[in-house]
Parts: sequence; C-alpha cells; structure tokens
Amino acid sequence: MKISKEVRTAILVLSALAILIFGYNYLKGNNLLDKDRNFYALYDNVEGLAPGAAVTINGLAVGKVLGIEFADTQGKLVVHFSVKTDFNFTNKSTAQIYGNGFISGKNLSIIPAFGEGRSAKSGDTLLSAVESGIMDVVNERLVPLQNTIESAIHNTDSLVMSVNSILNVETQRNLQHAIADFSIIANELKTTTRSANNLLANNQDKLESTLSNLDVVSKDFSTLSNKLSKIEIEALVANMEKLLNDFEGIANNLKTGKGTAGKLLQDEQVYVNLERTSKQMEMLLEDMRLNPKRYVHFSLFGKKAKEYTPPADSLR
Repeated sequence: MKISKEVRTAILVLSALAILIFGYNYLKGNNLLDKDRNFYALYDNVEGLAPGAAVTINGLAVGKVLGIEFADTQGKLVVHFSVKTDFNFTNKSTAQIYGNGFISGKNLSIIPAFGEGRSAKSGDTLLSAVESGIMDVVNERLVPLQNTIESAIHNTDSLVMSVNSILNVETQRNLQHAIADFSIIANELKTTTRSANNLLANNQDKLESTLSNLDVVSKDFSTLSNKLSKIEIEALVANMEKLLNDFEGIANNLKTGKGTAGKLLQDEQVYVNLERTSKQMEMLLEDMRLNPKRYVHFSLFGKKAKEYTPPADSLR
C-alpha cells in the first residue's frame, strides 16, 4: 500500500506540532506523560515565589511550582503546583511559602493535615500561609533597635547642646584656671613626696630603732597583761564585798543607835547635855575674860593677895 505525499505531510506536521507542544510544556516544567497531582493555593503576596520552585513535605522535595497567575482584579495570586508522590493528606492541608535563605529564594511547603476533611485530589485548592522570612525577623528586631538608637542620638544631641550652653567663655576660662591650679598642686605633691622619701631614707636607722623599741614595749605590755591576768580576781572581789558588808553594818549600827557612836548620834539627851556643857563652857570663858582675878592670884614681891571683890558686871 502506497501512502500519498499529502498523508505523509500531514503526519509530519502533526508529529512536529505534538513535539512542539510537548517540548514547550516540558521546558515550562510540565511533563504531559507524568501522572502528577496538581493543586492550587491563593495568596495576597507570594513573597518572591517563582515558577520552578521546589514543593516539599517535611523538607522532602515532592514537586514544583508550575505557574503563578492573578486570580482576580483585586490582585490576589493563584499558585499552581504539582505533587509527584502518592503521600496522602487532606484538602485542609496548608501550602506555606517559606524562604531557605538570602540567596536560594522562596519555596513552597505542604503542611499536611490529617483527620480533617477528605483526601486531597488533583485540582483541589489548599489553604495558604506565608512564613516570616529572615528579613522579616531582622526587620522586626531592627525597628526597635533603630528607635532606641534614634532616641539615644537625640538625647546625646540634647546633652551636647546643654554642655555647650553651660561651657560658655567664662566657664571655659575657669576650667583652664582650675586645670592649671591642679597641675601646680600635682607638682607640689610630687615635691612633697620626694621630700618625704628623702626624709625616710635619711632617718631609716632611727625608724628601725623606734620600731624595735615599740616591739620591746609591746612584749613588756604583753608580759604585764599576763601577770595581771594571773591576779586572783575572785579573792579581790570577795575582800571588796566583805569590806562593803562591814561598812554597811557600821552604817546600820549608826542608824539604829547601837554602840557608842550610834548612841551619840541617836540619843537626844546626849545632844542636850553636850549643848548645855557647851553653853556653860562659853559662860566660863567669858567670865574668865572679864574677871581674871577671880581665878588667878599672882604677886611679884610676895605680898599677900588682896581679897577678891567681884565686880558689878561679873557673870554669876
């Protein structure tokens, strides 16, 4: 059987067209011969996810992103991706965009859900989520740090302005004078220190002798302290207590009128007799002063003493 030229041309064109379609889809990442499951997910922002990115489950690559297109006029994006494995998960699973690093870009991870919903089938739309990337975390940490740095810079600027306002020309002049005076004081202290060192060096022998004497005095004081510690303190205290008791007994005897001294202090008749005797002695002395001839008869030439005539003012 002979095939006509037209039939061969048609077969060649159809074959070329099939190869073109297959090659185009293959280059886009779609293998028409594979029996992969295709899924979709809606996002407000794909965070740089691109077609050809890996699709993983628990870190294992199980597919790739086939395409990303606008889903509506509001700017939502639909991500079309394939899953080559037969691993079973439900249609409540989540397709989460995550980033591997600064260079590798974004990938898509399926977070399986079990026990909720039905088994996911090709063509289902899964839930969507976007993991915070490294830059988001860095920005989250840097924003408070930036605010703190700006506040610190502002405070530093205010402090510098305050210092500038305080350090006027007169204050600067006073500070210069104070620094100059401090330099003079430092030089004087240096001179004094040098003099003290020279004094110590010149009197080293005397200082050593003084220290030796102090050592001897310290030893003597230690010996004296040991001797004092050996004194019978208890016997001394007992004697003091006995002496105090004796004084207390004497005081009680005086108070109660016992003994000669107690009777002198407590007997009123003794006091009256002493007072009466004192008055009589006073009268006697006064009479002797006024009338001495009554008590003394003296003659230089041996004459007989005249008979005493009491005067009119004599005490009787």
